[in-house]
Amino acid sequence: MADPIRWARYRWQRLISTEGRECSSNNSSSKCYQSSRTTGKHRIVIPCLGHFKEEYEKVSKLYMNNKIRTTRYTLLNFLPRNLFEQFHRVANLYFLFLVVLNWVPVVEAFQKEITMLPLIGVLTIIAVKDGLEDYSRYKMDKQINNLVTKVYSRKEKKYIDECWKNINVGDFVRLSRNEIIPADMVLLYSSDLDGICYIETAGLDGETNLKQRQVVRGYSEQVSEIDPEEFSSRIECENPNNDLSHFRGFVQHSNMDRVGLSKENLLLRGCTVRNTEAVVGIVVYAGHETKAMLNNSAPHYKRSKLERKVNTDILWCVLLLLLMCLTGAIGHAIWLSRYSEIPFFNIPKPDGKSSHPVLAGFYMFWTMIILLQVLIPISLYVSIEIVKLGQIYLIQNDIDFYHEKTDSTIQCRALNIAEDLGQIQYIFSDKTGTLTENKMVFRRCSIAGQEYRHEENAKRLESYQEMDSDDEDSADCQCGSSICTSKYQGHNCRTVCEPLNRKSLNQLSGSYSAFKRQDEAGGIPHSRHMAFSSPIETDVVPDTKLLEKFSQISFHSYHQSEEASSKLSLETMYITDFFLALAICNTVVVSGPNQPHQKMRLSSLGRMPIKSLEEIRQMFQRFSVWRLSSSPLPSVKESSSESPNSFVRKLSIFRMKLASPTLDGAAQRVSEPHNTDSPENSQVPQELHPVNVAAGGELNSAVSSIELSPLPKLCYEAESPDEAALVHAARAYKCVLQSRTPDQVTVDFAGLGSLTFQLLHILPFDSLRKRMSVVVRHPVSNKVVVYTKGADSVMMDLLRTASKVHTNNSEIEEKIKERTQQHLDDYARKGLRTLCIAKKVMSDAEYAEWLNHHFLAETSIDSREDLLLESAMRLETELTLLGATGIEDRLQKGVPDTIQALRKAGIKIWMLTGDKRETAVNIAYACKLLEPEDKIFALKSRSRDACALVMSKILEEIQKNASVKKINSEKLGNVSASPSTQAQGFNAGLVIDGRNLEHVLHDSLQNIFLELTEKCRAVVCCQATPLQKSVLVKLVRSKLKAMTLAVGDGANDVSMIQVADTGVGIAGQEGMQAVMASDFAISQFRHLRKLLLVHGHWCYTRLTNMVLYYFYKNVAYVNLLFWYQFFCGFSGTSMTDYWILILFNLLFTSVPPIIYGVLDKDVSAEILMEFPQLYKMSQKSLAYLPSTFWITLLDAFYQSLVCFFVPYFTYCGSDIDIFSFGNPINTAALFIMLFHLLIECKSVTWIHTVVIIGSILFYFMFTLAFGATCKTHSLRSDFYWIMEKHMTDPVFYLVCLLTTCIALLPRYLIRVLQGTLFPSPVLRAKYLVRLASEQKKAIRRWKDECNVNDGVQLQPTSLPSSSAAGAVSDEESTDSVFPASKTPFQTCSRDGLVKNTSFLPDIQDESGSTSGLNSQEKREFIEVN
Repeated sequence: MADPIRWARYRWQRLISTEGRECSSNNSSSKCYQSSRTTGKHRIVIPCLGHFKEEYEKVSKLYMNNKIRTTRYTLLNFLPRNLFEQFHRVANLYFLFLVVLNWVPVVEAFQKEITMLPLIGVLTIIAVKDGLEDYSRYKMDKQINNLVTKVYSRKEKKYIDECWKNINVGDFVRLSRNEIIPADMVLLYSSDLDGICYIETAGLDGETNLKQRQVVRGYSEQVSEIDPEEFSSRIECENPNNDLSHFRGFVQHSNMDRVGLSKENLLLRGCTVRNTEAVVGIVVYAGHETKAMLNNSAPHYKRSKLERKVNTDILWCVLLLLLMCLTGAIGHAIWLSRYSEIPFFNIPKPDGKSSHPVLAGFYMFWTMIILLQVLIPISLYVSIEIVKLGQIYLIQNDIDFYHEKTDSTIQCRALNIAEDLGQIQYIFSDKTGTLTENKMVFRRCSIAGQEYRHEENAKRLESYQEMDSDDEDSADCQCGSSICTSKYQGHNCRTVCEPLNRKSLNQLSGSYSAFKRQDEAGGIPHSRHMAFSSPIETDVVPDTKLLEKFSQISFHSYHQSEEASSKLSLETMYITDFFLALAICNTVVVSGPNQPHQKMRLSSLGRMPIKSLEEIRQMFQRFSVWRLSSSPLPSVKESSSESPNSFVRKLSIFRMKLASPTLDGAAQRVSEPHNTDSPENSQVPQELHPVNVAAGGELNSAVSSIELSPLPKLCYEAESPDEAALVHAARAYKCVLQSRTPDQVTVDFAGLGSLTFQLLHILPFDSLRKRMSVVVRHPVSNKVVVYTKGADSVMMDLLRTASKVHTNNSEIEEKIKERTQQHLDDYARKGLRTLCIAKKVMSDAEYAEWLNHHFLAETSIDSREDLLLESAMRLETELTLLGATGIEDRLQKGVPDTIQALRKAGIKIWMLTGDKRETAVNIAYACKLLEPEDKIFALKSRSRDACALVMSKILEEIQKNASVKKINSEKLGNVSASPSTQAQGFNAGLVIDGRNLEHVLHDSLQNIFLELTEKCRAVVCCQATPLQKSVLVKLVRSKLKAMTLAVGDGANDVSMIQVADTGVGIAGQEGMQAVMASDFAISQFRHLRKLLLVHGHWCYTRLTNMVLYYFYKNVAYVNLLFWYQFFCGFSGTSMTDYWILILFNLLFTSVPPIIYGVLDKDVSAEILMEFPQLYKMSQKSLAYLPSTFWITLLDAFYQSLVCFFVPYFTYCGSDIDIFSFGNPINTAALFIMLFHLLIECKSVTWIHTVVIIGSILFYFMFTLAFGATCKTHSLRSDFYWIMEKHMTDPVFYLVCLLTTCIALLPRYLIRVLQGTLFPSPVLRAKYLVRLASEQKKAIRRWKDECNVNDGVQLQPTSLPSSSAAGAVSDEESTDSVFPASKTPFQTCSRDGLVKNTSFLPDIQDESGSTSGLNSQEKREFIEVN
């Protein structure tokens, strides 16, 4: 067969047609169609046209229309539904219970309206908030539903404007450029000649790189737009689901032929059409059934650890409330039984009977619950939410989180777990893009067992200095080709043609700025930033040795290498195929530099200065003659023997290939051999320009008659940085990827000219296969070739064995495999990312056989992924190894320092990566996750039992080494107490790969695995799948009850981020999926240091102190009411007015603790960054221990006793009324609580002062106004003019002052003693920094005095004469500069805090702020802690 592809397709169609005819002969075609599908599992889409009218009406009723509604309420159900939702909260139910209880006459404690106020206020505020939010959603829904698009009308027989909400499944929709896709639809037509539609998916996954979607196979060849009236096919696909990465289905034509559908044929709702003039599709999912809407689920609510603890303590408060109410009930019953005969205390009922004391006590129990309701700090929840919002605001406005290069800052996507940042115990980090920059730099390669070190490129990278952010941003806007030209050209064009020397390498940093200025002066428009296009990624200096071999490749030599088997010819073939694989085995999109996302089409007509139609005709004839004589397509004779449809198909392919014949590349090199603007000339010496082409004289005559303009500059848009790095590496060797369409890939190869490969299949990368492949028809050999690249852990097992290789080549291939494996191991040890490159040549029969099975997989719906995986694995066997690549992914700035600081903070860090073991370990050493003195244990086993045995042995060895180290440390400690002479503890690291992770994650081995990891300082998991990452995080979180944080930057980290207690996404170069799934998003890993050590510590300590203060405040105030019950017969009365009682916590004392929770700062950010050990305080919850809670309650009881009994004994025996007695108590309680807050504040700002003074003034203003206007004529007492009288009484002021001092004196004394005799680590750190700063200032003053008095410039005596130039710096040690007797300060030793005599910081910035302490001080600080 001349064309096995079409033969296989023809046979497959005949097979399907035969089955369809057999089925229709028995029944009917419609019945056959129904029998072929599984009812209930699939969706049938039928066009809404006349000949499908009846069937469409039946099917369409089952599907939703495109109208969406994201609102929760309507006008009718808003009030009942909102109330129903609010009363799901326990706090609101508690308020409701109190309101209902107060309406019962026998237990009424307050006026009915007063108890309703808090509940009505809370419900109203929340209802208004929910209503406004829902109204904004309603307006957005209305706006979206009323968007207009073109929909085909079967009545008017044309496309008409229709609102989105009126679109139904089966409608034909026509979209234009930059139009948003209204529903999920299958692409049936594109104005692009290749049947491609470009869409932007930023609204779904955050990725800015454009995605290609293809017209359904069989519809891409149509010349005109599809006519809906002629569409007579049905679509069967899967039911609606939220899987954005998969789509299963097929199109079934009227003749029962099937064409498979995949995600490449599906346009998703919410995406935007780009760079395509018009597309037409048929809707398969509409409205809430679209994948975008199904992914709009409510965010997962995470409850912080502190919130769970607060709920527990509130239960204790409930028990305390019940105990107090029970005490009041029993006391009231005893009181009534003792005075039962006195009517004054036991008022009889209207019938003359008195209540039984037990029944009265039961009623009093519920009355006391109403009276003491404030004990349950319901307002605490509202305050916590407000404080968290304030903390999030401060985090988001921290300037240190701003990354100028990406113009991004931190995003706080979860508002309720900020305090969890201060309690992290485990960090699970991805490697690529998280610890590293995700900027892949091509470093080395191995081809045919020969390594090429690219030393010139290594020198360039060593001399390459990162530019300032402005220059870097400008560089990123340039395309790879232009940057390469600028880098190696500079001001001298001869740099392109001359070999790179040391001098040219040293000029790299200066040449870029000049080129940038030239571009700006020339008015070159800059495109927007594209991923993976920075200069360090795109610039590759070719290896001299490889370049020399590459220059010898020609059309003739490549033909000889295909036929001969000599070592030289094989090497030529290996080099050629290696670079071809780098260029085409990817999904890179080629676009223009000044028009990003604009597809490049190689058009000879567009590049040539044509002046007349006659020249066009002559040029077409020349191209036709050349193409028919040397084209890899079948000959005219072969074509004539085939069917007309096949011949038309070939003509369309011929038309596509005509734009890029071999002549193009050669002609340009002949006509413009020194064009420095051409991307091909940027890095290749001059001797590469002449090309030997098999076409001979015909080519020369064509070249002589045609003048070609230079090729346009190209930009590459890749989905991964690895692909971009390999394409740019191939480009450096003149193997330039010129264009890509769904059917072909064009490569401009030096020596071979422009090669157009017929693209048959792309088998994309997946985490199971760990490789990707492309199947092409080679234009030179006309054979089907499979190019594959992937991880060496799987690729080496797919190579063909020696028994199946030709005898002459078997030894060569074995040597190549052995040497390549050595090179791969060497690359991995150096921390490079490795990839194996291989190929496979298939015969037409083999390809046709595989194609039959692949079509079955493509057209299936059920288990489609499994079938496609099986098909891909069947193809990717018996490969021939071409070589390997080593790509460097550099560490991000500040990663080692961040990891060291986090480790000092007591956080264990695990690195989870998909890279191979050697690469992961090397990066772990580079980022100081592993230290040179650590003992590394690699877990290697082939079975579960062996894995358990190995872990047991490792545990024994760790325990043995730890005990030996401990004994040695104790011996050394007895000899000398100096920290420098003491032996360090034993540190172990664990390295485990994906295969062994399967064993240790089994239930039987989980416990021993966790025990082993707890004894290791660091864990490196390599070759781990995304699922294994999430299972590891879940295992540590559930089994060890540890607070976990997961950080990653890619889609493969999403599951891990969602499972962890706190998920952090890094806005890297691989889209925004990790960011969208995270709780916090940062731009650099180093920002994690301040986020945890500073803001995590602050958020936790602020919130815990505020929570404890709320418990103290409520308990103290409620106890005032409780103590009064002992003097009023437990009657449930209050010594203050009910309005003041309710508003005391609601208004007078509510704002200060909120400000305290938002702004309090126990220690500065500089100290927290300098001493990461302080993080352990929040990590271990030292600020909120159970003992702290109960001590706070005891202090509240004590202060309430003082606050009640000091006024009681003051006014004892007087004739003041009940409110005159309660007003001093209430006022003193206000002062006590506010000044208690001042004592607890670690940093008092003007805001604290204003709020506290404002609260006091507001209280007095309210009570004065209330006392002057509220005259109730109550039978008990009246608050009228009470405060006004007390304001003129000196005793009132004395009572308030004395009560406040006595109540706060114990807490104040404890804080003073705690700060002097038993300082906390925070106080120690603050003292160390303050002392160091004072000493440095004293040194400066003393030196200035010495210079003025003596006029002598001091020099260090211990330094050699060659280095003794200039005055001694402030950072020098005083012992080496000044005599001991002249030191202006004495040795400091304060309560055992500081014992070092040479107490000087080693670093100080210009502003005088201390940024470092010497090692001795830090060592002492760590030992104290």
